[in-house]
Order: sequence, then structure tokens, then C-alpha cells
Amino acid sequence: LCPPGVLPLCCRLPGWDRASRPPPSPLQPPGLPLAPCRSFSNNKIQVELDESSGVAMMKFKSPPVNSLSLEFLTEFSISLEKLENNRACRGVIITSAVPKIFSSGLDITEMCGKSMEHYTEFWRAVQEMWLRLYGSNMVTVAAVNGSSPAGGCLMALSCDYRIMAENPKFSIGLNEAQLGIVAPFWFKDTFVNVVGHRVAERSLQLGSLHPAPEAHKLGLVDELVPEEKLMEKAAAVMAQWLALPDHARQLTKTMMRKAVLDRLVAHREEDIKNFISFVSKESIQKSLRMYMEMLKKRKS
Repeated sequence: LCPPGVLPLCCRLPGWDRASRPPPSPLQPPGLPLAPCRSFSNNKIQVELDESSGVAMMKFKSPPVNSLSLEFLTEFSISLEKLENNRACRGVIITSAVPKIFSSGLDITEMCGKSMEHYTEFWRAVQEMWLRLYGSNMVTVAAVNGSSPAGGCLMALSCDYRIMAENPKFSIGLNEAQLGIVAPFWFKDTFVNVVGHRVAERSLQLGSLHPAPEAHKLGLVDELVPEEKLMEKAAAVMAQWLALPDHARQLTKTMMRKAVLDRLVAHREEDIKNFISFVSKESIQKSLRMYMEMLKKRKS
């Protein structure tokens, strides 16, 4: 049984039965239908599972910028849980159906002028998204086909492998400091585990958004490829990872990530209280309102 407060998904035993299956063939090239294919779609998330390869494609489809609203986060966690519980699925490629943007991060409107109850529900959904993605038994590959600031960067960081479109106009990073917001400890821990302490410290303090070439140099993304070859490369990487026995990879992943996951699980309620206390401050609300006004002016 899971300890109180622990997500069942994160403490599930690895799917030993999956390891007995032969290595999957790579996904079909972009543009061709996946077959046999099982798909489901919500308002914000589209999922297609190719049962012959055991690989799912999850696309964000919440224009204009795939912001992480309460509805988006809820749909994401439900979609990931469905795939996790489907023994035919061994890996998921996460990407965007919206041009030039992977995800813009947390939806500012969810944090501005709302009730304490809403802030609680929203932040719990953010936690849930990270716990499920970072703790997933599946192989997770982020195909970052656009800019990915803040929470969008966190989603990419939470995957096992990150491939980004080779476009210097696309950027990625945890830029919360630019908005007067402090990235939570579990954002920081995830970042440090990918790029190392010094790079993370400098980047977090400055709220840096790194252009794709710089992000690759820092190790924030694992590979850069031309945008038209992004999905082909993601499929090839996925096939490489799935060629290994699932149980060995899953246990290794758990060993590497468990301490970070357990830290949030142990302090989850405290983290929610800290978020509410912080976001409710008038100075922060004022900063968020100013940012929203700036976005409105840009649109007009």
C-alpha cells in the first residue's frame, strides 16, 4: 500500500510483464497514420497510442500558447494516467500541436484575483502534473517544437529525454524571477538534476530564457534537430530507450528520482500553503496584474 499522501502512480511496481515483449519498431514517419491506433482527445490534450510499437503521442492543443490552466493540468494528468494504466503503452512522446510554442507555462489568470480555495485546487493540480510525469514508469520524450518558459520548461525537464527544434527564436528556461515569482523547491530540484547546481543557480536567479543553441550547450536539452525532423528523431530515440528491458530501466529511474519525488510528497500541504501565502500578497497580485496588462497590450 502507498503511504498517506503518496500518488499511487509514483509508487507502483514496474510493469514486469512489459519487459517480456520484443523491442518495438520505431513510429511511422510524420504524416502517416499510426496503426493499429487508439486515440482519445479532450479539450486541451490529444493522445494517439500506436499499439504495435507501444508508443503514445501526446499533443498539447490549447491555443494560443498552451498555458497550464487548471483544466489543462487536469486533462494532462488524466491522460497520462490512462496511458500509465494501459499495458500496451511503454512510452510517450510529448509535443505541441500549436505552432512555435511548446507551453508558455502556468496560466497567470489562475493566480490572479481568485479565492484561496481556487489557489489550493490549482496548485494541487500543478503538483499532480509533476508527480505523475516525473515519476512515470513509461519512457517520456519531450519533442520541444517551440518556446517553453517556466512551467512549460518544467514539463520538458521532467521527461527522460529532451529534443528541441533547432531554431534560435525558440527559448526555454525557468524564468519565474522575471515576474517576481520564486520557483518552488521541486522546480529547482528538477532543474539542478538536469543541468547541475551552478548553471541552475545562475539561471534561476536571473530568470533566464535560453535560446535553443544555448539550452543545448548548457545540457538543458539533449539534442537539437531541424524542426521538420523533430518527430522522426523523437521516434528513433524512443525506440532506442525501449530496446532495453523495462524493469531495469524503471528501477534505475526510480532510484535516480525517488528522493526528489518523496520530498514533495512529504511537504505537499506545506508547499500549497506557501504558494497561497505568496501569491495572495498584494505586491505579487499587483505584479501579476501588470504582467497581464502588458500581455493585453502586446495582443492589441
